[in-house]
Amino acid sequence: MPRRIEKIREEGVTELQAREKDLAEQIFRLRFQLGTGQAEALKRLREAKKDLARVKTLLRHQELTAGAKPAKAGKA
Repeated sequence: MPRRIEKIREEGVTELQAREKDLAEQIFRLRFQLGTGQAEALKRLREAKKDLARVKTLLRHQELTAGAKPAKAGKA
């Protein structure tokens, strides 16, 4: 698992946003597969949800760090 997060951390903001969109679509499709009774979909759904959470966390972290730099400069 540490390797997976390291790969995600190396990506830029645009790649993370694209990955977020792809994972959301994948989760949507996997929910339908789960509804049809395919047992394999549950494991992939859990992994996709965790990956989506990781991506959203990194995006938020980058958003906060980018927003914090100008705020400190403005506090003269």
